[in-house]
Amino acid sequence: MTVEPFAGVPVTDYDAALAWYEKLLGAPPAFLPNGTEAVWGLGEGRWIYIEVRPGHAGHAMHTLFADDFDARLARIAERGLEPARREAYENGVRKAVFRDPDGNEIGFGGDPL
Repeated sequence: MTVEPFAGVPVTDYDAALAWYEKLLGAPPAFLPNGTEAVWGLGEGRWIYIEVRPGHAGHAMHTLFADDFDARLARIAERGLEPARREAYENGVRKAVFRDPDGNEIGFGGDPL
């Protein structure tokens, strides 16, 4: 069985969210299905999208694991975004949490140093 995540993030302001996610992900969307959604490919069969859904905005919590954790955070910082918080767990795994304009949490996880 193949499982391919298509993770949604509800937002209130399409233009503000589009600009923010382009900074976070470092690229424009892979495709725009309509005037209220934008979709980014994160890798083979892995997707994240924003959708204007004001009544649900601000409640998403997604963590993306990256093997280039430090380099990825440095590139995101170069584009003007800093994590809202950083975490380190007892097993050494690290996490940086970003908050979009609606307060949705998009975290990046990485292996120990």
